[in-house]
Amino acid sequence: MTNKNTLDIKILDRELRVACLDEEREELLDAVAYLNKKMNEILDAGKIINVERIAIMAALNISHELLSMKLGRGVDLSDFTRRMGSMQKAIDQALAEQDTLF
Repeated sequence: MTNKNTLDIKILDRELRVACLDEEREELLDAVAYLNKKMNEILDAGKIINVERIAIMAALNISHELLSMKLGRGVDLSDFTRRMGSMQKAIDQALAEQDTLF
C-alpha cells in the first residue's frame, strides 16, 4: 500500500510543499538537493539573479545532461549500477577466499 503525503522542501531559499509517495521520498530529496545545487551554481556565477531565469537555466542544463546520457554521450546509470554490483560481488568473493588462507 502506498501512502501519499506532503513533503516540505527548500529550493534556493524558497520553501515549497510537494506531494510525495512514501517510497519515493528519498529519490525526491536527492532530486531537490541536485536541483538546489544546480540553481546555486547559476546564482553564484552572478550573471543571472532572477529566480525564474535561474530555474529555467537549471532545467535546461539538467535536460541536456539527461539527453546526453540517453544518447550514449554520458554515463548509463543502470549499466554503472550493474557493473558496480558485479565488482562488489567479485571483491566480496575474493575477500572470503582470503579468509580461508589464514
